[in-house]
Amino acid sequence: MCVDFIHRAKHFVSTPLPENPPPSTPANLSWRAVPYAPSSYATIPPRPSLKMLFIAGALFFLTLCTCLVAGTQFAFAYAQNQAVSLDEFFKAFTLLYKHPRALAAGLPFALTLLTILLAHELGHFFACRHHHIRASYPFFIPFPSLMGTFGAFILIRSPIRTARALFDVGASGPLVGFVLAVPPLIYGVLHAKIVPGLDDTRNVDLAFGAPLLLRIFAVLLHPGVSAGSLLLHPVGRAAWVGLFATSLNLLPVAQLDGGHILRSLSARLHYFVSLLFPFVLVALGLFGFWEGWYIWGALLFGMRFLRIAPIYDPTPLDTPRLWGALFALFVFLLCFMPAPLYISPTPH
Repeated sequence: MCVDFIHRAKHFVSTPLPENPPPSTPANLSWRAVPYAPSSYATIPPRPSLKMLFIAGALFFLTLCTCLVAGTQFAFAYAQNQAVSLDEFFKAFTLLYKHPRALAAGLPFALTLLTILLAHELGHFFACRHHHIRASYPFFIPFPSLMGTFGAFILIRSPIRTARALFDVGASGPLVGFVLAVPPLIYGVLHAKIVPGLDDTRNVDLAFGAPLLLRIFAVLLHPGVSAGSLLLHPVGRAAWVGLFATSLNLLPVAQLDGGHILRSLSARLHYFVSLLFPFVLVALGLFGFWEGWYIWGALLFGMRFLRIAPIYDPTPLDTPRLWGALFALFVFLLCFMPAPLYISPTPH
């Protein structure tokens, strides 16, 4: 093979070349004028490894356990026609090793919430697969909190090269999760119990805020009854958590889903909103709506220092995606709560 290579090399060298060959690229060509075009073939990213699938499954199981505990407490409070007690909530975790069968009461809440969160993350995952973007399986975050979890996430391991792909990846999760959260919310409102004073922290340890969508359903299904007086069925409470998570993800900041949507529309507007919005959340905390906004404001401010990959193809969104962006804004307004939780300053 070495001999053949040398023979071919001599053949090519013996061919005379012009003294001033024409340039292969015009000298006055501006690279900025060349439109970005995808390659003629698309490389399908490999599926996540079995190790990642095992880790995702283990986290899902742990999150199921913590959500069962939370759901059991919601089921107990619903059966007793009373608000959730923080003291009883923390005691409920002993059921994991004392009376695990009692956790079956938490299944309606846990399965509803995990279905909504899983649909949210799978929306992101399949949007990434559609655009040949490498992404991990959904990872759930178990946490012994009132909700039983801190949500879920996927890791995107390759750049999102186009504005349209950025929109699809950002919008697919919250919109799919919202659609799946509406039916259980309706069920929860239909089977809600009317408990006057349920939203008065002078009488209860904890009161839940009511998003606009819940207020609308309360007016339609329970005329004349305040949304704050409805003790939702645990299925409806899981939908409430799903709406709350959707509103947080749709905040138009940094690398949240709402930030992806806004950046796909205007990178410049995304920059300024990401700069100012954390201060808006801090202001909500200062005005006494919810102290948790301090934490979110700090997190979003810190996210501004994370590197964001450039968009190589800034082709504007087409008409269906523009309508999708408008629908995402509508969903955010239906789900957002300035004061999602009211915690009594004194224990009862």
